Amino acid sequence: MAFSLGPRAASAGYRLAVFDRIGSTNTEALVRARTGETGPIWLVTAEQTAGRGRRQRSWISPRGNLASSVLEVIDTSPAVAATLSFAAGLALEAALQAVSLEARMRSPVSEKVTFHLKWPNDVLAGGRKLAGILLEAEVVARDRLAVVVGIGTNVVAAPEGMPYPAVALRDLGIDIGAEDLFRALTEAWAEFRAIWDMGRGFGEIRRLWLDRAAGVGQQVSVQSGQSMVSGLFDTIDKNGCLIVATSDGTRVAVSAGDVYFGTAASVGAT
Repeated sequence: MAFSLGPRAASAGYRLAVFDRIGSTNTEALVRARTGETGPIWLVTAEQTAGRGRRQRSWISPRGNLASSVLEVIDTSPAVAATLSFAAGLALEAALQAVSLEARMRSPVSEKVTFHLKWPNDVLAGGRKLAGILLEAEVVARDRLAVVVGIGTNVVAAPEGMPYPAVALRDLGIDIGAEDLFRALTEAWAEFRAIWDMGRGFGEIRRLWLDRAAGVGQQVSVQSGQSMVSGLFDTIDKNGCLIVATSDGTRVAVSAGDVYFGTAASVGAT
């Protein structure tokens, strides 16, 4: 099966660029934006060799896994554009729900899997990292903002030797192809991108995201650089910052960092 857009994505004007092998779909999208590409366009590859996650961490995607990015050039501020990552998380969770349902219908012995969104940009299954999202933005011609949302999902294989537990859909008994997941993702992206509506709909995105969030109300620590904030995961605010309620009654807004839940919070590992 070849990579293709879902009908809703196609009707919304999205185009598609497919690669057999590429270093990074995010890098390719930014290069195109610098040379005049305005999108909206999806880029997807069968194999990614030089992908990256947050803080320039490596994200290699072997054949069978899904590595994709969507590029849109929009008129908004970087702060507002950053909230689009929450819409991306919702889109990926919805796509995963759709393909896992299809897999269970084909194989009734498969168990239902619950996916959770981990602030700021991961999708978990059973507490293990299944997917990551990386949003990058850059000002291009006419002072418009090129926004690239990279989405990588472990479909057939999860990386080993990482500082966190990881899992693939195949490990969970969900036997689907990257092409099926990509098509579902483009459909869900068109839906949640429309709800987001240049940031005007972030209130609804925030509500939906919190309904699916991992760790709300639980002990959490967030490490940002050399500083660590610990307390209870209270909520996310109107800007997408994580709000930590500390033991002294302070509510601290965290804009970026690595999140550790529960007992792992005290040792700095998920």
